[in-house]
Amino acid sequence: MEARWARLTALLRPIHGQALATARRLSRSNDEGNDLYQEAVLRAFQRLDGLREESRFRSWFFAVLLNRHRSRARLAVRDPVPLEGALAPGEEPAGEDGSSWDEERWRAERAARALARLAPVEREAVVLFDIEGFSIAETAELQQASPSAVKSRLARGREKLRRFYRALEGNLSAPRRYRATADPDARVLHAPGESS
Repeated sequence: MEARWARLTALLRPIHGQALATARRLSRSNDEGNDLYQEAVLRAFQRLDGLREESRFRSWFFAVLLNRHRSRARLAVRDPVPLEGALAPGEEPAGEDGSSWDEERWRAERAARALARLAPVEREAVVLFDIEGFSIAETAELQQASPSAVKSRLARGREKLRRFYRALEGNLSAPRRYRATADPDARVLHAPGESS
């Protein structure tokens, strides 16, 4: 048992930060994301003997994470999480210096609100492709869907995000600032001037 934990820890170490961030993005709060990540780690531990190629651990673990996310979405009746509880002040600074914290926090809250409005499969597609950098083929494999289904989910999700940002900005200039495109192969979640 200790050897299995050691193996899982070694495999998880390089992707820990990315996987935890993905769990939080898929969830409606950091706390729910932390719980989702812990459940995925436990499930991965239980099924680690089924991993045939350690070189494919990243995709295998993200598949476990998505399956746990889907199970939670199907089984739990969720109350809306107020935005104020989604990112607690001082919990995880997004900026590298204190002066950028307010702007970074505002952007993170806005992105969390926007992602929370998407259907779970759309949120998964957007998070995996646009944020985490998986390819269309990898996203399709992780979502157990065809590449065309992933592209449709991306298009629908991006359209909802576009409408959210338009409403937030309160004018039609938002689409120029937050460009969204019908091309599902383009990564579009950052504004010009922001790092991707």
